[in-house]
Amino acid sequence: MSDAFENMDQLFFQMVLSLQAGAMQQMGKIASPMTGKIERDLTAAKFSIDMLSMLETKMKGNLTEDESKFLEHALYELRLNYVDESKKQDPPEESETKPETEAKSQDETAKPSEETEKSD
Repeated sequence: MSDAFENMDQLFFQMVLSLQAGAMQQMGKIASPMTGKIERDLTAAKFSIDMLSMLETKMKGNLTEDESKFLEHALYELRLNYVDESKKQDPPEESETKPETEAKSQDETAKPSEETEKSD
């Protein structure tokens, strides 16, 4: 496969890799290099995949066989991962993740202060 990489235009190769890595990050498959956190944005991931798909369509007949196979393989992997991620539930918002006991304890701490105000 190293010969295949040598036959590819390096700018094309880097562009495909960049969009592929961005989509993987947007799907939450790899951590953000800026924050070190896993972040999911499936809308942005779909946009990145659609951009690569558009390139495949527009460049049909203008790529070498190796470039075409490389782009096709990148799209195949991204689409499989996107389907996998879209089947997963989105993580709940922070307010939804509070345990019931924590929410109750906050309500209980508010009640005694109300009662002391009434007794004064």
